[in-house]
Amino acid sequence: MAPLEQHLSMTIHDLTIAKIQQLPEPLAQEVSDFIDFLLVKRDPMQWERWIYFREALDLAELSLSDYVPNLEAYEERLARGESQW
Repeated sequence: MAPLEQHLSMTIHDLTIAKIQQLPEPLAQEVSDFIDFLLVKRDPMQWERWIYFREALDLAELSLSDYVPNLEAYEERLARGESQW
């Protein structure tokens, strides 16, 4: 079979796999992660869990970034005697 004919008879899965095989390992890992994301997104229960997890993670990161400066300010007030334990 000529290369063009072989290319035309390949499915989208075959073409995608052939492309992935050309990628260096770190990029192939990114593609794999994206495929995992797409599979989760197709399952309503898993997608709901993913959204909940991301919201909780974002909230935790936001809370921590607010907490540290407030803790430092509180420690300074304690050191100056303006606050008590």
